Amino acid sequence: MIRAMRNTDWDAVAEIYQAGMDTNLATFQTECPSWEEWDSTHSAKCRLVAEKDGSVIGWAALSPTSSREAYAGVAEVSIYIDDTEQNAGVGTELLQALCREAEKEGFWTLQSSIFSENQASIRLHVKCGFRLIGRREKIGKDRLGVWRDTVLMELRNNID
Repeated sequence: MIRAMRNTDWDAVAEIYQAGMDTNLATFQTECPSWEEWDSTHSAKCRLVAEKDGSVIGWAALSPTSSREAYAGVAEVSIYIDDTEQNAGVGTELLQALCREAEKEGFWTLQSSIFSENQASIRLHVKCGFRLIGRREKIGKDRLGVWRDTVLMELRNNID
């Protein structure tokens, strides 16, 4: 079941986020933020969790890409799935729901910056209609101090 994220979901969300960080395939983030930090850097709209048997097994949310009004409808996607639920369709269901919700909320462009080695995430985004925009070489150092490349993917919504 996909539903809106609640602040009471934070412990489960943070655990899944930390597990993703531990793979060194998911983010440049070096440590899991507090709820307050995470809450302040993500859009108040379009925060979803996937739930199974009463437990959160994945989450997806949007972050603004700019504070400028011209970019108010552009957001970056974050999506993380519990290790035990990967390759079970949860990611597809969650990302598709996030994309639908984002379009309803007036977001016209969704983008994802994905480590080039994270082929599973790239495939998921392609499956959900994102297209490859390009590759950014040595865009940042990961938490181990290694330069990493990312691919930029984009989904354009049908907003007038």
